[in-house]
Amino acid sequence: MLDRFDWTAIAASLDTQGWAVLPGLLSPAECAGTAALYDAEAGFRSRVVMARHGFGRGEYRYLSYPLPDIVAQLRTGLYPPLAAIANLWNHRMGIEQRFPPAHGDFLARCHEAGQRRPTPLLLRYGPGDYNCLHQDLYGEHVFPLQLAVLFSAPGEDFTGGEFVLTEQRPRMQSRVSVVPLRQGDAVVFAVNQRPVRGSRGDYRVAMRHGVSEIRVGRRHVLGVIFHDSV
Repeated sequence: MLDRFDWTAIAASLDTQGWAVLPGLLSPAECAGTAALYDAEAGFRSRVVMARHGFGRGEYRYLSYPLPDIVAQLRTGLYPPLAAIANLWNHRMGIEQRFPPAHGDFLARCHEAGQRRPTPLLLRYGPGDYNCLHQDLYGEHVFPLQLAVLFSAPGEDFTGGEFVLTEQRPRMQSRVSVVPLRQGDAVVFAVNQRPVRGSRGDYRVAMRHGVSEIRVGRRHVLGVIFHDSV
């Protein structure tokens, strides 16, 4: 499933703009089946109503271990090529930490540091809902890339609800990107910071992500974060 993607082009897009689209990562049937898990009683460790915490409007539920097969497969399968990009980024930013080639080894590092709670989550938005700009950090060990998969069909299931990224370069105003996604597409993006090449070498750019207001319908999303939480 993941071999068909051009990882050289994905790495180049991440270097250029801090995000890259994986078109058609999941089929409509896979999207519908995974989105339907949201209303199940079992399989989750917590539910968050965003308005209660000032995060926006809407809600999400963190999955519990063992993760659903499709989520576990995405997390395990996507990690190795992304780890290669993450290691290059850390080298360019002068960060000593390096990520092992297998996701299980990285999770063991998280768990030894007390980050044992799974972070993949299902999000559900309705009319008037939105997600404020934020970063998903969760503890000392942070994998610098994450993934969001759009389960719903824009223009059919919902309108509005664009995935938005901002970047803050030193001594410059913030730049905004609106990522075009179709049902089943995924966007890979920087969790916190990424390197940008300047005239005097690489420097760090801080990034945040969010979702604009839903105007009509419902929007379902899977978030895949590769580090676990405290």
